[in-house]
Amino acid sequence: MSKKTDFTEIKVMRRAARKNLKRGAVTADYKADRDQLIKQLNEALATELVCVLRYRRHYFMAKGIHSRSVAAEFLAHSNEELGHADSLAARIVQLGGEPDFSPVDLASRSHVEYIAAVILDDMIRENLVAERIAIHSYRQTIDSIADRDPTTSDLLKRILAVEEEHADDMSSLLDSAAPE
Repeated sequence: MSKKTDFTEIKVMRRAARKNLKRGAVTADYKADRDQLIKQLNEALATELVCVLRYRRHYFMAKGIHSRSVAAEFLAHSNEELGHADSLAARIVQLGGEPDFSPVDLASRSHVEYIAAVILDDMIRENLVAERIAIHSYRQTIDSIADRDPTTSDLLKRILAVEEEHADDMSSLLDSAAPE
């Protein structure tokens, strides 16, 4: 490539960067379906918020011989899920969308259910079910965007790794929990 070609490409890139400034990080070469991805990210946000609330309830409601250590795990997971929600909301804004925190239809937008279990074994089981659903949902979203949005894909892969750890934690707790 000649220096003239390089300079021409740079000029074109500079000109393109000055267009549509209100779109922020979303440049003309963005390949994903932004509207569809924002919808998927808002569903993931709702899922994370429901998980925060369920884990938080289980933290306060945990009773029994193993309850202290299990409750501590619930609290830690709740806090991590809140971090995921914050990351998803930030990415939605970067993509030019609006994060949907509305409690009105939160449960219907979430992929997981809010199960208010009262027995420790049931709490662990419901949290494991929710983690498995979240894992599946994140994998589907990652597959659907493929390489069209590497930033979102990387974010979702980081969240997915934590969700897999959560599922492993809940599975281990379920194996070790004594019936009450």
